[in-house]
Amino acid sequence: MSSFATYPQLAGELFERVQLSEAFDDSKAFVDTIPEDEAEAIRNRFERERTEPEFDVEEFVIDAFALPEDPVTAADPSRTSMERYIDELWKHLIQQPTEEPEQSTLLSVPGRYVIPGGRFRESYYWDTYFAATGLAVTGRIDLIDELAENNAALIEEYGCVPNGNRLYYSSRSNPPMFCHLLDILENERGLEAVQPYLPALRREHEFWTDGTETATADDRGTRRVVRTDEGVLNRYWDDRAAPREESYQEDVTLADETERRDRRLYRDVRAACESGWDFSSRWLADDDDLTSIRTTELLPVDLNALCYAMEEKLSQWERTAGNPDQAERYARVAHERRQAIDTYCWDDEAGFYFDYCWTEGHRTDSWSLAAVVPLFCGLATDRQAAAVAAHLEEHFLHSGGLVTTLTESGEQWDYPNGWAPLHWMAAVGLRQYGYDELAETIAGRWLDLNRDVFDRTGLMLEKYDVTGGSDAGGGGEYPLQFGFGWTNGVALALPSLFY
Repeated sequence: MSSFATYPQLAGELFERVQLSEAFDDSKAFVDTIPEDEAEAIRNRFERERTEPEFDVEEFVIDAFALPEDPVTAADPSRTSMERYIDELWKHLIQQPTEEPEQSTLLSVPGRYVIPGGRFRESYYWDTYFAATGLAVTGRIDLIDELAENNAALIEEYGCVPNGNRLYYSSRSNPPMFCHLLDILENERGLEAVQPYLPALRREHEFWTDGTETATADDRGTRRVVRTDEGVLNRYWDDRAAPREESYQEDVTLADETERRDRRLYRDVRAACESGWDFSSRWLADDDDLTSIRTTELLPVDLNALCYAMEEKLSQWERTAGNPDQAERYARVAHERRQAIDTYCWDDEAGFYFDYCWTEGHRTDSWSLAAVVPLFCGLATDRQAAAVAAHLEEHFLHSGGLVTTLTESGEQWDYPNGWAPLHWMAAVGLRQYGYDELAETIAGRWLDLNRDVFDRTGLMLEKYDVTGGSDAGGGGEYPLQFGFGWTNGVALALPSLFY
C-alpha cells in the first residue's frame, strides 16, 4: 500500500490547508479528487503560490484536481414507480471495474461494485450485503458473485474488507457481512459457489481475532479482541489514531473541544466508523457529548453476534469441504463466544441485549436495535427472542418502522431515525423465531414510508424519520444523502420474505 505522503489530497501542508480552510462544504470532497498533474508538480506550485496575496485555495484545488461528481438524480414520481426507479438506478450505482487513474484514492477491485450514492462514490463493506439482498431478488446473481470476488481480493490485499474501497479507509473494516453475502450465493447456486471463497473468509476471521493469543487477563485489549473471564470477545478498532482524512476538520475541531488525549479520541471516533454506526449515543459516555466517545471500551453485541455467525458458517462450510478438524475448531470458538455474549451482553432482568463496557465492568444502558442482530444470526434462545420482540413492539416501533435507539442525541444513528439494514435484520431475525406478524408489520410500515417519501420527492433516502415527523432522516456530520444503495436493496428484498 502506498504511503499517504505520495497523495497530495491525503497528506502534507496542502492537505491540511484545504481541509482546515473549509473550502468545500464536505471534507470528503477533496480526498476523493484526482490530481491533474504529478504530485510533486502540484506541491511545488502550491509552495510558489500559497503566499501570494490573491491566493485562493478553493480555486487552486479546482484547477489542480478533478472534483468528484454525484452520479444520482431525483426521479419524476408521477412518471414512474418506486420499484422501477430503483431498477433504473442500478445502472448509476453499479460501477465497472476499471484501472483507477494514478493517485486516485480508490482501491482497485476485480469485479463490478455497488456504491450507495450521494457523497458515497465508492463501495462500502456492509452496505454491499444489503444492496445484494435486492440484487438477488431481481436475478442479478452474477453481480453478487463479483461482489464476493471483490471482498476476497480486498482481504487478500489488506487483510480485511476495508470500510470502503478508498485508500483512506484501509486501516479499518466494517461489520463483517462477508459470510452473509456468501449465504446468498449458497441459496442461489449451492455450496460449490461458496467453497472458492473459504480461504478469504478464514483470513477475515483471523483479522477479527488477531491478538487472541497475546491478549491477557491483565491488559485484556489487543486490537479488536478483548479477553474476558468467559473467553475472547470483539470490539471495534482502527489501526490509525489520527484525524480521519475524509473528516479532518471535524475531528480536529472535536479534539479542540476536550482535554482528552487526541490519539484516544481519534481512535474512538475511527472505531465508531468501523461499526457503521457513525455516530450514535451507543458509543458515548454522555449522550449529548461526542467528545465522550468511548467505542474501544465497549464490546458491541451486534459485532459479536456477526462474528459468531462467521464462526458458525465456517464450521458448517469446512465440514462440507472435508475439513472436520477446522470445522470443530470454529464450532468450539462459536460456542464459547455465544456463552460470553449471554454473560456480558444479555440482561435477563431487562430482557434485552446491551453493549458491555469492559473497562468499567458493566453493561451500558443504551437501548438500541443492535439487539436484533443476535436474532438475525440465530444465537438467541427462544426466551431471549420473545423478550426482544416484545420490547421492539412496545418501545421501538413507530408509524414508519423502528427507531434506531431510544435516545434523541442529534446523532444520525439515534432516535428518530430508522435505517434499512436494521429493518432487514429485524425482519429476518423475527421471522426466524416465528414472529412473522410483527416482522410483517415492521417491514410494511418501513416500506410504506419509503414509498410515501418517494411519491413526494422522487428520492430514495439514506435514512428516514420513522416517528411521523419530517419523514426525512437528519442529524450527524453531513447532510442527508440519497441514492441509496442499501435502502434500494432492502426495499426490493423485504416483500420477498412474506410473499
